Amino acid sequence: MIAMARMTFLNLVVATLNLLFTASHSAAQLVPTGQTILLNGLSYYVPPAPVTTVTFRRFKSLPSAGGLVPVTVVNSLVNLQATVQTYGEVDDVWNTGFLEAVLIASNGSYSNHNSTTTYGSSNTTLVVHISSTTTVPPGPYLLSSAGALYQPWRLYTDFAGAFTQPLIPAADGAFAPLPAAVAGIQSPAVAVPSRLYYAKSPSKPLAGVRIGIKDIYDVAGVRTSDGNRAFYSLYPPASTSAVAVQLLIDAGAIIVGKMKTSQFANGELATADWVDYHSPFNPRGDGYQDPSSSSSGPGAGEASYPWLDLALGSDTGGSIRGPAQVQGLFGNRPSHGLVPLTNVMPLAPQLDTAGFEARDPALWTAAAKVLYPSLKPYTTYPKKIQTINFPTNASAGGSDAVVLGFLAKLEGFLGASTTELDYEALWNDTKPKEAGDASLDELLNITYPVLISKEQTMLLRDGFYADYAKAHDGRRPFVDPVPLIRWAFGDSFPASTLTEAISNKTIFMNWWNSIVLPFNEETCSDSLVLYTAGDEIQYRNEYNGYAAPPVLCA
Repeated sequence: MIAMARMTFLNLVVATLNLLFTASHSAAQLVPTGQTILLNGLSYYVPPAPVTTVTFRRFKSLPSAGGLVPVTVVNSLVNLQATVQTYGEVDDVWNTGFLEAVLIASNGSYSNHNSTTTYGSSNTTLVVHISSTTTVPPGPYLLSSAGALYQPWRLYTDFAGAFTQPLIPAADGAFAPLPAAVAGIQSPAVAVPSRLYYAKSPSKPLAGVRIGIKDIYDVAGVRTSDGNRAFYSLYPPASTSAVAVQLLIDAGAIIVGKMKTSQFANGELATADWVDYHSPFNPRGDGYQDPSSSSSGPGAGEASYPWLDLALGSDTGGSIRGPAQVQGLFGNRPSHGLVPLTNVMPLAPQLDTAGFEARDPALWTAAAKVLYPSLKPYTTYPKKIQTINFPTNASAGGSDAVVLGFLAKLEGFLGASTTELDYEALWNDTKPKEAGDASLDELLNITYPVLISKEQTMLLRDGFYADYAKAHDGRRPFVDPVPLIRWAFGDSFPASTLTEAISNKTIFMNWWNSIVLPFNEETCSDSLVLYTAGDEIQYRNEYNGYAAPPVLCA
């Protein structure tokens, strides 16, 4: 009886263990995320899925990593040395380590014989003929013994701290966080594909162009932070990309990551105001100047990394122009409304715009044509230049001489004449009747801070606070000092102040567009207005008192 009871108990234990093992075993899910390799001292990320599978004659063992052999796909063996030289000049992903074998692709039958060929004076490589059901672009690859062909992405370090989330493509047009790092480096890694895989065309004018995205734009499959850790954690990954982002993707651009913004796109100083995230580093000067804001990551990344072609930012009151100015970039605030800002964090819809930080004006132009498809192309330039706060004495040297030298070159290029714009005097002489007796300072005094504070509290803060409280027992999320101060400024005014601010902004806009920069059918505007923002340098280790709202914005 005792033996039978013991046997029953043991059977029960075994059954329970089997049940537990079965349950835990069935719940396990192993998902490959790719691997990292070193080739000739360079770090690469290899995605888990191959781009295609090819048929080829097996060859003797070659140097490999993780069962993968570095190879180069070429279209022809004719003048291989010139091809190799071109690859090295135009592509930062390819290196000579990928010449363990050269693959010649064809869509039909393939040669059953491997051979060798030389390039240069004495270099030899194996030639392997492959067949694939899909077109295989030229460039660097990693080949498995089973014929799986992988595209390696080179890993760069984000030493400027410009990115919040490096990305790689995922399924169905979405993106995913990059699951890779460079060993021995404390900065995150950013992965970029070979430039050799892409060919620009009328339908894909940005094919292969590497772009970073300011982290206020939704990117499908990825969370948006708006520069706030609580916001990032609270909301799920975006299901669709912002219209502006999708336009770039459809034109062939390669999204390599999301980039830092000052919190909720409010203006913050590097050390004094950034709390949730560390401000990016401006590479100019000694490397410790403030990068400006709010498109801080796009500006710092574009200024720091030659492997990053463009960065998409936003400009409401200078958020692209400021970082461009202090980091030596091209940056644009376009005409308002040229691209819908659907699925983009709002600051003030009446002022929000999408634009670029760029180093190459030709690429900048090509990207602008994609982002602003309704914008008419103009080939004739204005013959008038108006300047605001420009220096007058070139012999003073320094930045004055540089600015005036640029102006002289611009006058020569355009065949234009320059006049100083005294916009306050012009306002007093031509102000519209809707403005009454108000001076320009009186009209615009709190227009900008009221717009950005009241609009953002309604469109973002109130919903964010409510959602966070619901998920966290009624608590409020942490928010940096600058947004809090600006929101409180807006709260101190009645709702009617927003209506007045919108009216004042509209009065000024209509006056400016009719008197200062009237439209011209051939040249867009009848003149160019040039202004300087001063040459004062802000260092990131300086504290400048407690944050305050931007009371005056002219």
